[in-house]
Amino acid sequence: MAGFRSLAYQVRDARNDRALRRHSLRRCLERFAPYGHRATWWHLCDRHGIAPEDRGADPLRLVAALEELEDARGVWLEYERQFAERRRREKHHGLRRPEWAWGDSGDAVVRCADPGVRPEGTLGEVLRRLIHALESEPGTACPVCGDTELQWPQVPALCPWQGIHSWDGPVCAGCGIVVPRPALADTPTAGAA
Repeated sequence: MAGFRSLAYQVRDARNDRALRRHSLRRCLERFAPYGHRATWWHLCDRHGIAPEDRGADPLRLVAALEELEDARGVWLEYERQFAERRRREKHHGLRRPEWAWGDSGDAVVRCADPGVRPEGTLGEVLRRLIHALESEPGTACPVCGDTELQWPQVPALCPWQGIHSWDGPVCAGCGIVVPRPALADTPTAGAA
């Protein structure tokens, strides 16, 4: 199975036909998709003028989209490195449970509740804003766009396993992300409208 860098090489390789280059970019999203796969793809398509279903997309646009994705991945990998370093220090000093931690891997770290509603700006900018908010004191607004209208999802009474998890939070009305609970000062423990 090809890794992110090998797929990125295929996107840049001018010897590959356009369909393979586009397919390789889509496969990069299997390795790193900060908004989730569909929302990240739509974001890249919108920002770089690629039709989502165009199998023969302009290679220059594909490379520009890849560069934006690589920048965001670089931000994420640097954050992970710093987080691991900090956790080693904390464990050395006896702190066994972090105050907060990201979900698993780099998949959907800035999850969008609706793939059609995404934050403004590049993926890297959005990740930087979220990381900054999580490393600062908790606030009352969305850490990405600053909107204060946050809507908690309804938890179905018949489906207790679909409740709000420790990382889930309200959906921002401004940019559509699911705001991580650790970024908010006062967070209810159950969904409320």
